Amino acid sequence: MSSNTEDGEIIRVSKKGQATIPKELRDRFGIETPGKVHIHEEEGKIVVDPLPSVDEMRGVHAGRYEKGTVLDQLQGMKAADKRREREHDAQLGQHE
Repeated sequence: MSSNTEDGEIIRVSKKGQATIPKELRDRFGIETPGKVHIHEEEGKIVVDPLPSVDEMRGVHAGRYEKGTVLDQLQGMKAADKRREREHDAQLGQHE
């Protein structure tokens, strides 16, 4: 849940440290769900940058992005997601 202020929005952070990016901001900045964002500190402030999917970075838009840290992180995250899905599927198979 969020509320508008003159200079932005106030977003609630859960006990688990989770915050929801309001739909208006997701739409405006092209943040897909499910999707990923890059969070970092810049001049003492938290900055949230939307990230394109690994597939998008390899496809038509590949020329816009340099190979480097962000791409490597995305590829690692995608591999970890697939590994977790396989492990989850294997656990489900054991319980049947």
